[in-house]
Amino acid sequence: MELGLVGLGKMGGNMRERVRRAGHTVVGYDRNPDLADVHSLEDLVGKLTGPRVVWVMVPAGEATQATIDHLAELLEPGDIVVDGGNSRWTDDERHAEQLAAKGIGFVDCGVSGGVWGLENGYALMYGGDPEHIATVQPVFDALKPEGDLGAVHAGKVGAGHFAKMVHNGIEYAMMQAYAEGWELLEKVDSVENVREVFRSWQEGTVIRSWLLDLAVDALDEDEHLDALRGYAQDSGEGRWTVEAAIDHAVPLPAITASLFARFASRQDDSPQMKMIAALRNQFGGHAVEKK
Repeated sequence: MELGLVGLGKMGGNMRERVRRAGHTVVGYDRNPDLADVHSLEDLVGKLTGPRVVWVMVPAGEATQATIDHLAELLEPGDIVVDGGNSRWTDDERHAEQLAAKGIGFVDCGVSGGVWGLENGYALMYGGDPEHIATVQPVFDALKPEGDLGAVHAGKVGAGHFAKMVHNGIEYAMMQAYAEGWELLEKVDSVENVREVFRSWQEGTVIRSWLLDLAVDALDEDEHLDALRGYAQDSGEGRWTVEAAIDHAVPLPAITASLFARFASRQDDSPQMKMIAALRNQFGGHAVEKK
């Protein structure tokens, strides 16, 4: 099938390549002309045969809204827009209503996989009407990992991004637990090889995970994380998870504490946040601050 892809950064560029490897045609647009196949949204829409599917991979908020506003004027009834960025689920409901007024379908899709997705596949959580999902399904199948798992139609519009938001909240808490354990091991004189303790946990333990593997990779690069500043950013999804928990009276003590720990990292050079920053760089290519 044909796919229009808007936004060809770290994630979008690799997604374009993975979909092409599956035998589909992808026309990509990015504000950076060195990355783009076409040089405007008008050109992108013109290159696609209807009914069109256009996947948006730009930052959440104003950038996504501006792109959807522009596409709403260019696309035709029967076309579909997929928002694969990290938008808030409440924005999805508004975007679906905006596009439906013009006969254009909308699907929201949470995407996880970071810089490793090109080779390993992307975990996909999508929401929308079944007929719209069916149209986009060949692209989902191309992006997801091999096998039966790694993709889910989570529900109606907004469900995909809500599921991805909760996924990221869990990720916050898991990273925080590894970081706290690492700092405690580093503080004890009797433990002489913290890196190898972490490595030993990669087999046979109940806490083994891909995040643990990435922690070991980070420690192999910088055994005591001396080169990093203990500062970690937070994506909007961690905050949104806590806000949703408050709205629905669901207690999230671990996730909430991990979010607040990141706030604390901006006040001093937190050792735990060195590990959080290292893990975010390992799995997502997120920027780190050097000392």
